Amino acid sequence: MSGPAVLDHRSLNRATLARQLLLRRAAIGPEEALERLVGLQAQTTHTWYLGLWSRLAGFSAEAVSALLGSGAAVRMSLMRSTLHLVNTEDALWLRPLVQPVHERGYRATYGRQTAGLDPAEVEKAGRAALAEGPLTFSELGRRLAEHGRSAGWGERDPQALAQWVRVLAPLVQVPPRGQWGRSGRAAHTPIESWPGRTPAADPPLERLVLRYLAAFGPASVLDVQKWCGLTRLGEVVDALRPRLAVFRAEDGRELFDLPGAPRPDSDTPAPVRFLYEFDNLRWSYADLGRLVAVDLRDHGFGARNGVDPGLVLIDGFAAAGWRIAVRQRSAVLTVRPFRRLAPEEESDLRAEAAGVLAFSTPAATERAIEVAPPTGR
Repeated sequence: MSGPAVLDHRSLNRATLARQLLLRRAAIGPEEALERLVGLQAQTTHTWYLGLWSRLAGFSAEAVSALLGSGAAVRMSLMRSTLHLVNTEDALWLRPLVQPVHERGYRATYGRQTAGLDPAEVEKAGRAALAEGPLTFSELGRRLAEHGRSAGWGERDPQALAQWVRVLAPLVQVPPRGQWGRSGRAAHTPIESWPGRTPAADPPLERLVLRYLAAFGPASVLDVQKWCGLTRLGEVVDALRPRLAVFRAEDGRELFDLPGAPRPDSDTPAPVRFLYEFDNLRWSYADLGRLVAVDLRDHGFGARNGVDPGLVLIDGFAAAGWRIAVRQRSAVLTVRPFRRLAPEEESDLRAEAAGVLAFSTPAATERAIEVAPPTGR
């Protein structure tokens, strides 16, 4: 009896690109795209818009901005305790499921500062402060610290108090923050206040795993855990096993997928695509071999106190880093290849870079593209 079929790196790559709408731009709207992708990592105010521009035909940033403005989509802390843009319907069941991730991260960072306090009292005080209107974390922390002095909490770190409310009472970052062409304070309010919805009481973990596989599969249990930040999901995947397709990676790892999900041929053409610096593809796999065949640390990635460049995919794999520098009304997009590019590769890269630059810097009157010497062989 033969075992599971083996998927090589290129097969995994093409399956991943198909799920992520990166083999061809999809003729769908942003709301459907966010559902397929299970949202976008979105801790910056605007660079994540490029994630949808790279994936959708006829993309309209204003349409995404309208989703935020209407409350159909929200930016809130979700997977990996990181700010994401998701459809509100997904936020309502995702946020309760990743609550343990938020609690674990909070204890590791702030646990000592709030030791001995009753979580219910802190949440109540936080919700009371936010009932008057959305607040930044600095504002919320100051109010909680003032309340704590009269409530017998003693002197407590305002930031630790505000971040605890972020964990205890699921908060969303309210518009106009994050809307295209607009700016605003990084103010937060409970999701029950904006957009006025109540999180699900007991959503099933199986739903999280299945949605991940639809967007990122085929994948291992460790991949699912890397994406969401949860642990011990092996039992959940085992319970789903009769409903899943099972494969092996070249190194023997067991991979799971939805039976009817797209898995294109490994020789399917893949266009040049620019991924923004926090694109989920970079952060959603325990093993990045399906996308990255080099050690990114050798090419300017992994700086301790900085933000990594974005990645450029050529033939589906990471082949360069990129950044945009803006000075007054001039914008320069610099690409640093990991290897020497063939003439046709550089031509395709420059064509895509021109679109990236025009979309990302609409106010610029002068734009330039620079391809630096390779950082590797």
